[in-house]
Amino acid sequence: MENIIELKNVSKKFKKETILSNCSVTFEKGKTHGIVGENGSGKTVILKLMCGLLYPDNGAVYVSGKQIGKDVDFPDDVGVIIETPGFLPHQSGFNNLNYLASLRHRIDSKGVEKAIAFVGLDPKDKKHVGKYSLGMKQRLGIAQAIMENPSILILDEPMNGLDKSGVESIRQLLQNLKSEGRTIVLASHLQDDIDLLCDTVHLVENGTLVRAR
Repeated sequence: MENIIELKNVSKKFKKETILSNCSVTFEKGKTHGIVGENGSGKTVILKLMCGLLYPDNGAVYVSGKQIGKDVDFPDDVGVIIETPGFLPHQSGFNNLNYLASLRHRIDSKGVEKAIAFVGLDPKDKKHVGKYSLGMKQRLGIAQAIMENPSILILDEPMNGLDKSGVESIRQLLQNLKSEGRTIVLASHLQDDIDLLCDTVHLVENGTLVRAR
C-alpha cells in the first residue's frame, strides 16, 4: 500500500474559528476517497490544503512525498476542481483551456480537444463560456482538471449543476479514470456519489477527519 497524500497533525484557523485541529489522515494511491460532512465543516479547506491553495497553520501536507509549501508550492501532478470553475466569459471553452494549456506546454491543442470531447462537450463549439449553463461549466472544469493527464484528481462537488444524465456520465468518467490507476479525492453531498464511487469515506467532524468506511 502506497500513500500518495498525507496530512500530518494539520491545524487551520480563520480568524478565531478553528476549522481543523491536529488532523492526520492518509490516502492510498489508485483509489477513490470520499470526504463528507456538513456545510462549513471544512471539506473544501481540506481539498485546498492538498493542492496548495491554502497552507496549514501547523502540521504538514504531503503529496507524492513532497511537502506543500516547503518542497513545492503546488503539487505538480494534480488536477483540481475547487468550487465553481472560473473561466474567461467572452471566450469559447476550447480557447479557455487552450490558453491554460499554453502556460505549461504539456499538451497541444489536440489534447485540449480530446479532453473537451471526453466530458461530452463539443471542442468546435464557438459559444462563449459566459453563455454556458452551470452544468456545461462544470463539464469544462472537469476537462481542465483531466486534460494534462494528472495522476491525482481533487474534486469539490464535481456533479454540481449537472442533470441526471450528466451525473451518470461523469460518474462513469470518474470510474474510467480510477480504472486507469488515478487517485481521486472527492467531496460530495450526494450519497450516491459516495456509495458508487468511493473505496474509502472520511467524515469531517469536530475539526478532524474520521474514517467512516
